[in-house]
Amino acid sequence: MMRIMKAIILGYGKMGREVETMLHQKKHEVAARIDSIIGDADARALTKELALKADVVIEFALAEAIEERVSSYARFNIPAVIATTGWNNQLAQVKDIVENSSIGVVYGSNFSVGMNIFFQLIKQAATIFNLSPEYDIMAYEIHHKRKKDSPSGTAKTIGSLILENHEQKNSLVEDKLDRAPETGELHFASVRGGYVPGIHTVLFDSAADTIELTHNARNRSGLAAGAVLAAEWIIGKKGFFEFKDIFNQILKH
Repeated sequence: MMRIMKAIILGYGKMGREVETMLHQKKHEVAARIDSIIGDADARALTKELALKADVVIEFALAEAIEERVSSYARFNIPAVIATTGWNNQLAQVKDIVENSSIGVVYGSNFSVGMNIFFQLIKQAATIFNLSPEYDIMAYEIHHKRKKDSPSGTAKTIGSLILENHEQKNSLVEDKLDRAPETGELHFASVRGGYVPGIHTVLFDSAADTIELTHNARNRSGLAAGAVLAAEWIIGKKGFFEFKDIFNQILKH
């Protein structure tokens, strides 16, 4: 039987509130809501006193100051789920902080349970299409007009999975193309506008037909569910883990 978990929510915007709802649904407790801007949060920043009252931090925040926040998790000895995206250029520094501490951290480009199943399908499909070189691969993603990063972290993950598992693709092109793609290039386009939570599509296209794989997020609840699952799993563990790599372990747990 899963014990009651006391979680700190860091970043009390739309995703933070989704996490709060999910925690309540699973009979967990919210130890504190932290946000440096939003007025109805409990605190502006994580303190040692707040950390002592909780088992884990679940973070949906901005990429800015990611190293500072992770340093505070390490200093206060509290494990964390980092669902914040857009900080890949600081991955090595954050990993170093975690691995030189006694805490566990789970991070990922997308914590949706459905999307992580989609990752596995993409990996398998890219491998299968090695047997049919007449199929070319392309992809695109659509997000709401408020999303700040482009392409999405999820698009980067999908692109890397294709490159790792398909013999004909060896480089990812994320910018607009004003030329024909070169041999080996995978073009992953991005569109921003409206209120779309997130659509990611990969197309395997030949002269004869097209096979299309799409993940269409209807809302943010799937992201919150995955983040809470990761929080339940990381308590008591030490190390730096990517959600997609430990996804099957988390589901079994």
